[in-house]
Amino acid sequence: MKEITLIAVMSAVTILLRFLPFLVIRGKTPPYIAYLGKVLPPAIIGMLVIYCLKDVNCLSAPYGLPELAASACVVILQVLRRNSLLSILAGTILYMLLT
Repeated sequence: MKEITLIAVMSAVTILLRFLPFLVIRGKTPPYIAYLGKVLPPAIIGMLVIYCLKDVNCLSAPYGLPELAASACVVILQVLRRNSLLSILAGTILYMLLT
């Protein structure tokens, strides 16, 4: 019974935290929130790319070629298809096949 109560309380707090911004900010979105919504997703993607490629060793075999090929695959598919899921999935599969 204690576990069920704990899960219920955690669920209620999570739901409250998710809905709280909508309850506090009614109406028009503040300009700084709109700005953050516009600039943060590309910044986060850029940081993830840098983090994923930080340990690539270009001075020894395979010279970063699997990473380069997978990254190129993601970029090309994203430009052509505009489907993030397809791009990331294809890039991941290509990287796994090459390594």
